[in-house]
Amino acid sequence: MNELARYWYRYRLRHSPYRALFLPPDKRTLISLDCETTSLDPAHAELVTIAATPIKGNRILTSQSLTLTLAAPESLSASSVRIHQLRHQDLVHGVSAKQAMTSLIHFIGNHPLVGYHIRYDKSILDRYARQYLGFPLPNPLIEVSDIYQRKLERLLPNAYHDISMEAISRHLEIPLPARHDALDDALAAALIYVRLTQGEMPIPQSR
Repeated sequence: MNELARYWYRYRLRHSPYRALFLPPDKRTLISLDCETTSLDPAHAELVTIAATPIKGNRILTSQSLTLTLAAPESLSASSVRIHQLRHQDLVHGVSAKQAMTSLIHFIGNHPLVGYHIRYDKSILDRYARQYLGFPLPNPLIEVSDIYQRKLERLLPNAYHDISMEAISRHLEIPLPARHDALDDALAAALIYVRLTQGEMPIPQSR
């Protein structure tokens, strides 16, 4: 979000507690975030779970992580269950979408968001935030695969680069959990970010 848009929202929300979200981003803490959804189409996907964990410097504050489980959306189908392994009975105690967005906004504030394919997550969260809160998320984005690719291209400028999360984690010697859920993927993205920004990246070994 550019500064003109931030100024407009600060004016529009001048009597709202959400006005502080549109102040300059607080970069002292980053938030690694991931969502599980009912499809891969950001225009229609519905949220199932959201997870986020703070990063301060080179520390990932796992004890302060947030996990939100939403009530089963209408579009939850057998095909989407195969992706995230969450069934209707697993979501019976889930919160409403409005409750989830309110809790998430309170947690992330105006900190930058870190993630793998974070633009996809934010596009869905923006749709929900506009519907329930009246504005999109103002948070800047940090895409870990972009950082990885830039660093790798400097090391091997003419090589093919596999930038899947599995390949990145394997190269950086970061263990990936057997089952991907939102919190595990948020933590994996946080680990990748810290590894990439704290020292030199190792040259990949040829196979």
